[in-house]
Amino acid sequence: MSLVVFESRKQIHCADCRQGPLRHLVRESGVPRCLDCTDLGHLVYLPRGDTALTRRSREASSLCAVVVRFNRRRHRYERLGLLVEEAALAGAERACLADSEARARRRERDRRQRAAEDTRFTAAFAAEIVRLFPGCPADRAVAIATHASVRGSGRVGRTAAGRALDEVAVSVAVRAAVRHTDTEYDALLMAGVPRFAARARLAARIDAVLDGWRTPPPAHTSPRAPDPSP
Repeated sequence: MSLVVFESRKQIHCADCRQGPLRHLVRESGVPRCLDCTDLGHLVYLPRGDTALTRRSREASSLCAVVVRFNRRRHRYERLGLLVEEAALAGAERACLADSEARARRRERDRRQRAAEDTRFTAAFAAEIVRLFPGCPADRAVAIATHASVRGSGRVGRTAAGRALDEVAVSVAVRAAVRHTDTEYDALLMAGVPRFAARARLAARIDAVLDGWRTPPPAHTSPRAPDPSP
């Protein structure tokens, strides 16, 4: 069973040494006593809030006490923190700091791994765009793939179909890019044209661009060397 120390809002003095007013006190035999008179004066106060630090400090401290205060509105005592040995608190802080550094290193490793995965996926998405639309310029394919596959964006490249490089999902990303980049779609929306009406108005132009991109570019042939024979 934990020792209990009370935090007081009243002007209370120690029944033995008359020290006060006391912030923290112990009630023994119905009278208040200060921490020094109850052999708890060497302990240091640790406010609640950091679960790992509290747990480690409690485990390492051979003597500790729970600090509580009465909540008048709720009519109950509420826990504020612990009194623990200073050496135990210092050791717990070192352990938590080591954990924090380890977590930071792990987060950095995870960040680099995610970045590498995103780079590979964007490249695969761009390659699929080129496969479906061989006439699409390479730089446009990369730009479309980069935009569609931003992690956490909710765009089509991050959906399950997009992650699977589904042809429909890839085509949707390309069509959206053409709509926003190669037409006045955004200007129509700003002018108050309803979204579906703007899409219908521009559908033929978008289809024309996509149809053009579905056709492979003409192969570049090297000029024939002159015939050396007379």
